[in-house]
Amino acid sequence: MKVAVVGATGMVGEVMLKVLAERNFPITELIPVASERSVGKTITYKGNDYTVVGLETAVSMKPDIALFSAGGDTSLEWAPKFAEAGTTVVDNSSAWRMDPSKKLVVPEINANVLTKEDKIIANPNCSTIQLVMALNPLHKKYNMKRVVVSTYQSVSGTGVKAVRQLENEIAGIEGEMAYPYPIGRNALPHCDVFLENGYTKEEMKLAREPQKIMDDRTFSVSATAVRIPTAGGHSESVNVEFENDFDLAEVRELLSATPGIVVQDDLANNSYPMPIYAHDKDDVFVGRIRRDESQANTLNMWIVADNLRKGAATNTIQIAEYLVENNLV
Repeated sequence: MKVAVVGATGMVGEVMLKVLAERNFPITELIPVASERSVGKTITYKGNDYTVVGLETAVSMKPDIALFSAGGDTSLEWAPKFAEAGTTVVDNSSAWRMDPSKKLVVPEINANVLTKEDKIIANPNCSTIQLVMALNPLHKKYNMKRVVVSTYQSVSGTGVKAVRQLENEIAGIEGEMAYPYPIGRNALPHCDVFLENGYTKEEMKLAREPQKIMDDRTFSVSATAVRIPTAGGHSESVNVEFENDFDLAEVRELLSATPGIVVQDDLANNSYPMPIYAHDKDDVFVGRIRRDESQANTLNMWIVADNLRKGAATNTIQIAEYLVENNLV
């Protein structure tokens, strides 16, 4: 099993390598790939050193699987070249997510849609993944009508430049800015670029991607995405209106029984999901589960996950694991 990690020297790429090692993914040959400025650098994987190669070299090596986390433009240009060489690409950018010819996959929900013919597979947005993990079992049972979500997203979702900005501000150092404003002691209602409708691209991803993943257009999602000064982990305040009424104990049971979800909802002991607790974990944590007393059949939840793991690297690798286990590569 020849595996390329495209963007191996980036923030998500490094976590991909860590997760591949942790999960003992069956690699016989690892190909770390990055931009020209990183070619020739060395990365370490499971105690061995590997030399970073460029994209053209990587395509010529014909890997079985290429795990991409190198940005949308790179994916648009290079994913088809890998696919033409017979490689199955799992792409972590937004490039292919809403392409009707490409599958958008959260393995716990819809891995069964994948076939051998799928040569470019899209990994959803980090905020979408943790949202649909919690929504899917509840939608099956109670039939969602409308979801209102407000996100509290860490700077690591922007990238290493944003993490440095926060660290510099904490240390009182002037440096390069990833955001138009300070992020320390602040909250920016501005994730990704603004669109003509007044929403950001991030907010529209949250509106559209869940419908594609769950293959259902009968519910709608309205989102506000906010960047906050945490180093890692995304949090979401979620309000869900259902067609049918629910029992709170049953909601907790349904979520607890869902693989990949941990219910953390013990108010007597101040136990609820937090980014500091989700750090370096693959589960999606759900808490503050309560009835919306202002409207019938409506539930409030608080959802937290490590955006670099389940929100990016781990979900990508889970897709690759499914492909291998089901002889699709």
